[in-house]
Amino acid sequence: MSDAKHVHVIGIGGSAMAPLAGMLGEQGYRVTGSDSGVYPPASTLLENLGISFFHTFDAAHLEPAPELVVVGNIIARGNPELEEVLDRKIPYRSMPEILEEVFLPGRHSIVISGTHGKTTTTAMLAWIFETAGKRPNFLVGGVAENFGKSYGLGGGEEFILEGDEYETAFWDRGPKFFHYHPDDLIVTSLEYDHADIYRDFETYELAFRRLVNLVPRRGRVVIWGDTEESGPALRRAAEKAFCPVETYGFRSSNDWVASALAVDGGGMRFRVTYRDENFGEFALAASGRHNVLNALGAIAVAYGRGIGADVSGKALAMFRSVKRRMDVKAEVRGVLVVDDFAHHPTAVRATMEAARGRWPGRRLWAILEPRSNSMRRKVFEQTLPVALALADRIVLAGVFRAQQLGDENRLEPEAVAESVRELGKSARVFPSADAIAEQVSIEAEPGDVLLVMSNGSFDGLCEKLLAKLGQPVQVSSEANSR
Repeated sequence: MSDAKHVHVIGIGGSAMAPLAGMLGEQGYRVTGSDSGVYPPASTLLENLGISFFHTFDAAHLEPAPELVVVGNIIARGNPELEEVLDRKIPYRSMPEILEEVFLPGRHSIVISGTHGKTTTTAMLAWIFETAGKRPNFLVGGVAENFGKSYGLGGGEEFILEGDEYETAFWDRGPKFFHYHPDDLIVTSLEYDHADIYRDFETYELAFRRLVNLVPRRGRVVIWGDTEESGPALRRAAEKAFCPVETYGFRSSNDWVASALAVDGGGMRFRVTYRDENFGEFALAASGRHNVLNALGAIAVAYGRGIGADVSGKALAMFRSVKRRMDVKAEVRGVLVVDDFAHHPTAVRATMEAARGRWPGRRLWAILEPRSNSMRRKVFEQTLPVALALADRIVLAGVFRAQQLGDENRLEPEAVAESVRELGKSARVFPSADAIAEQVSIEAEPGDVLLVMSNGSFDGLCEKLLAKLGQPVQVSSEANSR
């Protein structure tokens, strides 16, 4: 890597690949890239950084040959650029390998892992370190709104990064986080996910147990410790640690305990104790019980790196979350449109519970696109209806790229809707985002909250809803807190 001058990124539009391209550019490399389509926020980031990219894959993009190619984990054999790389023996690496070789050496690696909450927790922790003047290096799988981007190379001692359990590359089917060599590790939760690459929960859990086993003796593991909710898997993972382990949660048996939770406008207030001693009172500018847990994990790790309650409290009170996490788009004719990334039944439930607390008394619509590789499968067909039934009205789209899955594996939205109706709630399935926007805009009434959930674009549904509802208005502070 030290001799590389021109780096080409295949799959540059990915949520982590675009930031990586920016990081390489800041390190002095000339960076180009390609993808089948590059959209905001990736396209905006790349354009602002002056990084040129192609909207197609073509072997001609490798003329003249770059010194190194970074291959995204969605890139498979048959891709014309990848085939050219292999034919011509152009050196190539995965994204995690670049982090491992270029950015992590000499840094204190802080990795945030788990099924849920890792993106938000990573952004929180980076902002705490920034507020503390520690000039953090960070990489998060979303746009951290306090920074206005997904990465930072502050030059400080720590590198804070989201530890994704998804596979690394077509030649490396192990999880990305094995390359990150954590000195401090947070495990937020363990619940079956990524059914496309983990055949069962035991296989999924094993990856996290191995991750915990990588932390050196001088390091630290911080895990969610509310055993009745987190389940035995986290305890089994903690058993693999050769370093101190600290727990956090709401139960008094944890090392770090959050109590006296209260909704405060669009955020939360809570009290923290550490090993039965008062640690401080906190105001969090993000809503939901799940975000209190995220904040508590971040507080614990920050304290271990010398950051006290006063600095963490100041940072959390100013924390602006991550784009597409309870992201208020606009309020039109009294109807509030909110965008969220929810990709798993547990995330759906947590998002709706947070919405209930943030906008009490308002009629809540859950509008869901089954898009993630797990949500598209039958594995969640029994648990998803229970989560969705927390809303007043439920709308489902068809399964994203349904033709890629056989009938025996593919989730059936109408079966989910029928299960929701059996729970006493209105639920319907529509064939497209256009059809949803047309009907929901007719039925929505002043006071309604339209909670749009997808881990992708949902074919621009938020924008389509706003257009159907009428001219969007500027979101007021009242819209965020009502």
